Amino acid sequence: MVWLAACSGDKICEPPILDSSSSEIAASSSSSSVILSGDSHKESSNSQNSSSSLAVQSSSSIEGGSSPALTSSSSSSTLSTISSSSERSGGDPSSSSSSRQSGLDPESSSSSPYLWNDEFDGDDIDPTKWTFDIGTGASGWGNNEWEYYTDRKENAYVKDGVLHIRAQKENYEGQKYTSARMLTKGKFAFKYGTVEARIALPTGKGIWPAFWMLGENFDTVGWPACGEIDIIEAVNSENKIYGTNHWANGAEYATYGNNTGNYRDKKYELDITQFHTYKFTWDEKYIRMFVDDFMYHEILIEDNTGDTEEFHKPFFFLLNVAVAGNWPGFEVDDSQFPNEMLVDYIRVGSWK
Repeated sequence: MVWLAACSGDKICEPPILDSSSSEIAASSSSSSVILSGDSHKESSNSQNSSSSLAVQSSSSIEGGSSPALTSSSSSSTLSTISSSSERSGGDPSSSSSSRQSGLDPESSSSSPYLWNDEFDGDDIDPTKWTFDIGTGASGWGNNEWEYYTDRKENAYVKDGVLHIRAQKENYEGQKYTSARMLTKGKFAFKYGTVEARIALPTGKGIWPAFWMLGENFDTVGWPACGEIDIIEAVNSENKIYGTNHWANGAEYATYGNNTGNYRDKKYELDITQFHTYKFTWDEKYIRMFVDDFMYHEILIEDNTGDTEEFHKPFFFLLNVAVAGNWPGFEVDDSQFPNEMLVDYIRVGSWK
């Protein structure tokens, strides 16, 4: 999910140009992307165009909240572009555990091969690994979302080796919808590594699931200075995955993202309600995102290119399903509820 602000004046904040072999090349004229100028509610935007790009505008101040805003709204003017290198129909939890196939296999070593992992094999969500954000956040978590996040089993639970994050239509604490937002803040954060997750996503008008990361220093430096890495986002009924980076350019904000709808003139068609293997690789030079080995996002961060120093510090994970908001919009199909994100596992391995 994302928040935006941009570079001031006519300054253009451009990350480096990458081709498919990860070498630097000239910018592609076919690439395009979007950015919003930040307002006091931390509006944000994601690329919804064919290949990703970076655009910047003058921005006003961004207020902090109890938690960062999660939004990827699709507003408009591009100033510059660059190319870079169960209980739901979406999946069968009963079969997911037995079909875990991964480059990060927990059975491959007598000792754990991971920096961190959660296989969701117990009866409950592990409190040593996860905590919950509760409530509506400032201005609907900065994005005018409509759900109330809880830590109840009605909204987040483990069953048959699968984590369920469930959005529901119900009147609760003054809101019409409930859901859950889980995070490893204060439990686990890391810098550089390979993340693999097997996830089935919900779809439906007004639905906005995400698997993402925030800088561990969020409480001290705020957003966007802490940085944000959106590994997976989807909205409404699109069978498309978005991957995006957000960070501060000086005192302001920059964003860069791509999606599976058209990345480097290739489209990956997938049913996101089924389980897919998502991979995120992060080292001193690059951040890359894949689904079923199809790369849908890449950004060069070597030597803090494009003022990307945020991405050389530890980050923690977040998982959530939002209802309505600046990006998916404010029309919600109530017939879809309950609607769930299913997570079979998350595994973090060393990048070296």
